[in-house]
Amino acid sequence: MSSNAKVVLRKKKNSEGHYPLAIRITKNRRSIYHYIGHYIDLNHWDEKNIRVKKSHPNAKSLNRLLTKELSEATKALIELQADKKDVTANHIKNKLYNHPKSTSFFDVAQDYLKELETNKKLSRYYADKVRVNHVINFSKSRQLSFPEIDEQFLRKFKSHLKTKENLSERSIVNNLVVIRTIYNRAIKLEIVDRKLYPFGSEKIQIKFPETQKIGLTKNEIISLETVANLTQNEIHARNIWLFSFYFAGIRVADVLKIKWSDIYDERLHYRMDKNSKLLSLKIPDKVHPILEQYKELKTHKDDFVFPEMKLINLKSPKDIFKQTNAATKKLNKHLKKIAEKTNISKKITMHIARHSFGNISEDLIPIKMLQKLYRHSSITTTINYQANFIHKDADEALNKVISF
Repeated sequence: MSSNAKVVLRKKKNSEGHYPLAIRITKNRRSIYHYIGHYIDLNHWDEKNIRVKKSHPNAKSLNRLLTKELSEATKALIELQADKKDVTANHIKNKLYNHPKSTSFFDVAQDYLKELETNKKLSRYYADKVRVNHVINFSKSRQLSFPEIDEQFLRKFKSHLKTKENLSERSIVNNLVVIRTIYNRAIKLEIVDRKLYPFGSEKIQIKFPETQKIGLTKNEIISLETVANLTQNEIHARNIWLFSFYFAGIRVADVLKIKWSDIYDERLHYRMDKNSKLLSLKIPDKVHPILEQYKELKTHKDDFVFPEMKLINLKSPKDIFKQTNAATKKLNKHLKKIAEKTNISKKITMHIARHSFGNISEDLIPIKMLQKLYRHSSITTTINYQANFIHKDADEALNKVISF
């Protein structure tokens, strides 16, 4: 790596006729200058020995400062060369002199959260904001540094979340994932040395616990479809739940944003919020009666099918997010009442419409087709998801052993 650092007197005088002392960093014949903040008269500069002449009243202090600045620049160049980092002169200068203003966990976390908010990833933004606050509240300081977040700190933090916050194992892991994400950002920003990284083999390992996904059976869904004596709010909640189920478990956030203009040629065309995937599905016969119930509310071709999003500010991602959450809670409240009327003991929520489709499909649908219906990016995700609902082989194996 062709690079070097040198003390120089720049030949650009200030208004008082004095010249600035600087460190010149050169890489591949391109130079960047770092000014140390001191100016001297040209007569006080020894060009041959590259130092301030004794005739200057502060010569000793200035030369000591120049030696220190040059030493630090040279050390940085050697470290970059040892790491085999082929970087620009400007990067070398930034590494030396442009120390980040935000060096605490809280500061880097705030930048991370702001990025999520700017990118309109609001579901993750609100969830991770709570998790960042868990760390700050536990440490009792917004000045928590990254070296302080070691293995001992994380073990105590896990215990705190379990005993004081009463969080589940999955929620605890989600908190650790956020800390790891922010720590990795700090490493990239060169705020903390990678050698202090508290995660990984023989350190704090993040393992997601298995979660049980429970869906309704075919008979339970028939009960849901046919139950009578429902209020108008309960009928509406059932309509949205069944609409989601009939389309392989479309997420409620997507269901509520479906417009009449998304329905044409006997198909539903929509883009998922979660991963922006486009999908086109034939409208099942069971969906038509549901759509008929909402046609009289249609005011124009781009109107929403369901009423929840009709009156909000669609230009505000925060308003959309808050309305989706409020609507989901309201729908789940009515679904709970429907479950009581159908004598279904399982907890019915909008989310388990997706699980119910997986439960009934079991191994009847080819995995590649399920991947398309679920809108999964990876077939591995589909295989792992569907494994929650396929029990036939295990049931038969168990029966073979105990049937005697």
